[in-house]
Amino acid sequence: MLTLLEKQLNFNPKITMNNTGGNLSTDTGLVLVKEFMTKIDFTRQAQQLLHFEDQRKYIHHDNISLLEQLLLQIIAGYSADSSANFLQKDPIFQLILEKEATASPASLSRFWKRISQTTLSDFQKLNQTLIDQARLNRHLTELIIDLDSTHSDTFGHQEAANYNGHYGTMGYHPLVAFDGLTGDFLKAELRSGSVYTSNGVRQFLAPLLEHYNQLVPNTYILVRGDSGFATPELYELCETSHAYYVVRLKANRNLGQLAEEFIRIDDDHAWERREVHYYSTMYQAKSWSRERRVCIKSTREAGELLFRHEFVLTNLTHNISAKQVFNIYQKRGAMENFIKEAKNGFYFDKTDSSSFTENYARMMVSVLAYNLVNFMKNTCLPEKERTCLVDTLRLKLFKVAGKVTHSARRWLVKTSTSHVYQDMFYKLSEKIHQLCW
Repeated sequence: MLTLLEKQLNFNPKITMNNTGGNLSTDTGLVLVKEFMTKIDFTRQAQQLLHFEDQRKYIHHDNISLLEQLLLQIIAGYSADSSANFLQKDPIFQLILEKEATASPASLSRFWKRISQTTLSDFQKLNQTLIDQARLNRHLTELIIDLDSTHSDTFGHQEAANYNGHYGTMGYHPLVAFDGLTGDFLKAELRSGSVYTSNGVRQFLAPLLEHYNQLVPNTYILVRGDSGFATPELYELCETSHAYYVVRLKANRNLGQLAEEFIRIDDDHAWERREVHYYSTMYQAKSWSRERRVCIKSTREAGELLFRHEFVLTNLTHNISAKQVFNIYQKRGAMENFIKEAKNGFYFDKTDSSSFTENYARMMVSVLAYNLVNFMKNTCLPEKERTCLVDTLRLKLFKVAGKVTHSARRWLVKTSTSHVYQDMFYKLSEKIHQLCW
């Protein structure tokens, strides 16, 4: 039982605060999330696809219920499992999880230990199933797979954590893929901190390309990656899978000499003006099996003598100009925002466990939480609100003061009369109710 806390306020000594306001909740907006999860049939699909190493004879909290509690806690902004101590009697969590008391931190800790390598694969299957449904709902036929790697810091002696020279810290080095058009989190793989960026990229990407080629054979698939993914195995995989690619190349002496051959300077050259030129040519590195198209961007700043060259490798046809190729590649920058949102908003880089498998599982639960919110934004919110970060959605929609009352026949959720964004709240509720998934 919580200790009675009373505090007198300096700005008005007549005001005293205490924590006896009753069984209220600050997370009433989570009913919208639960309603959306019900509309997309999340619980049934999770029950069908997820398998745990569960040897319990007496089950008070089943695994899917624990997963849903973790997802709701993350979406509400509770990063630590220990938050469950304070949420066990929260009326909204009790109501939407249909429990007299939600799971304790100890129950959540045991949940992570029941996860195996099979469960990790099942998490990806569940994530893929939800994404497929979302794509059908949006009527999408094009796909841009943005590849990248990021870093998850570790503190202590986590299994498989290692030093990464690029980031200059100990941790993990996850490989991630996002849909560049929708922001959907397509796939994630936790790796040791010392592996190179493109390590295992073929095994990571091949199932995605195979899946989408089978799902919609005529889908336009484009793969984008920075210079860390400039490896022949990626190019060859895309070519055999009938996918396009746009990959940045690191500058080297041969490419530099090739770019300089395009530079033309006459006697009346306007040195005081900035210049940007685009070229396209065929090129074959020693490690490549054949020639491929390289697009070159040559930039000279005003008052400078030398050009700075950038290179992008692609199998897009010559009908698409070198300038267009660079524009396509530069839009990959949005992925940095997706990664930041996954980390800052959904705790994707959180490594609370000493076990590699448990940290992998935490990462995948964060991926599911990210996608649930992203699906809801893209399908149910007005266009101008679809770019909102989850912190904004928490402020406007999820962190709503409320009270739960019940009679013999029904439960009543009462939200604050002073909720500033209540119009947006009820419009979203109506949109979710009308959703046909």
